[in-house]
Amino acid sequence: MRFCMITTFYPPFSFGGDAIFVRALSRALAERGHAVDVIHCIDSYRALAPPGRAADPAPDPEPDGVTVHGLRSPFGILSPLATQQSGQPALKSGEIRRILASASFDVIHFHNISLVGGPMILRYGNGIKLYTMHEHWLICPTHVLFKFKREACLERSCLRCQLVYRRPPQLWRYTSMLNAALRHVDSFISPSEFTLRRHHAEGLDIPIVPIPYCLGHEAEELPPPGSLDGVPLPSRPFFLFVGRLEKIKGLQTVIPLFREKGDADLVVAGDGDYASELKQLAAGHERVHFLGRLTPAQLRGVYARAIALLVPSITFETFGQVIIEAYAVRTPVIVRDLGPMPEIVAESGGGLVFRDDAGLREAMERLRTDPALRDALGEAGYRAYRSRWTEEVHLERYLGLIRDLQVKKRTASEDSF
Repeated sequence: MRFCMITTFYPPFSFGGDAIFVRALSRALAERGHAVDVIHCIDSYRALAPPGRAADPAPDPEPDGVTVHGLRSPFGILSPLATQQSGQPALKSGEIRRILASASFDVIHFHNISLVGGPMILRYGNGIKLYTMHEHWLICPTHVLFKFKREACLERSCLRCQLVYRRPPQLWRYTSMLNAALRHVDSFISPSEFTLRRHHAEGLDIPIVPIPYCLGHEAEELPPPGSLDGVPLPSRPFFLFVGRLEKIKGLQTVIPLFREKGDADLVVAGDGDYASELKQLAAGHERVHFLGRLTPAQLRGVYARAIALLVPSITFETFGQVIIEAYAVRTPVIVRDLGPMPEIVAESGGGLVFRDDAGLREAMERLRTDPALRDALGEAGYRAYRSRWTEEVHLERYLGLIRDLQVKKRTASEDSF
C-alpha cells in the first residue's frame, strides 16, 4: 500500500517521542514493502527550537520506500502561527495539496497536526484516514492537560490556561470547525485505554481504537562492549529517570528524596527546558547524576543496570513509552498512580505504583533490598513487552484496522448502488 504520514515534527526536526514513533512506523512499513511519504513542517521546528540553536540538524538517510517532504515557507515562523490561529494549513496549503495529489495514497495517517495543518487538514486527500492521539490536542489547546502549569487538568479553564502558557487563544476552538473536520477521519488511534476514555469523556463522539506504541527489534539488544565508556554512572546502585526535562514529567518531586542519605542514587537521562531548574534543585547533592542526552545504545545499557525506572509524571500522558523501553531489557518500573501508567503496570505485572512520597520511598526500598522481587518484576515486564508492544504486534493491529476499514468502505460503496 501507499501511505502518507502528516505530522508537525519529524526527526531530526523534532523534540519528543511522537516524531520518533512516526519515523519508526514509516520505516517498519517500508521494510515490509509499502511506500511511505512523510509531510512535516521545518518552520515549526525552527519556531520552537531553543535559543542559540545553530544550523538546522542534518537529516539521517531514509531507507528505500520512505520519502520525506520537509515544508518551508518564505514567511518562516509566520506560517505555523497562521495555522495555529486559523486552524488551517494556510501558507502551506498549496504544497500539501500538491503532494497528496502526486500519488494515489491508500492511507493518510495524521499525527501531531497542530502547526502543520490544524483541524482543516483532516479534509485533505482521499483514501483511509487515520489520526493517532499522541497528545491531547483534540481536547486541550496546550496539548498536555496540565492546568495553569500546576496540576493535572480535571476541569476546563482553557482561555485562562492559554494565557498562563503565553499562547494566543485559538478562536476556532469555539466554533464547529473541529467537530466538522473530525467527521473526515475513518478511525482514531489511542495509545492507551485511558486516553480513549478521556477523549470520550470530553464529549468527542468519534470512533477510537486502542493500539499501543511499540519498539523495534533493537530495543532488546544490549549495547556492545565499551558503549558506556565515558558515561559517568555512579558506582553505587541507582534508580533511573528517562525523558524530557519538563515540569509535567514530575522529576522535581523525586529529587528531594535523594537529598537525604541513602544506599542508592538517582540517574537522570535526558534534557529539556526545565533542566536548569532541576539541576539547581539537585545542587550540592551527590546522589543525583545528570547524564544529558544518550545514544539509544547507551540508554539501553543504562536501563539494564538500573534497579528500576521511575515514572513520576504529574499530568495525564497518553502512554508511557519509557516503560516499555525498560521492560525490553527486563528492568521493572515504579510509576505514579495517574493517567495510563498504572494500567500499563497492571496489565504487565512489571512494576509498582505509588501515590505519594511515602509510597515512592517504600517502593524504591522494596526493590533495592529484594533483588529477587526486582528480577521477577523485570521478567514479567519483558514477557508483557514481547506479547503486547513489539513492532510485529503493533503492525498486525494497525494493518488489521486498515483492512477492516477498507472492507467497510467497499461494502458501503456497493450498498449505495
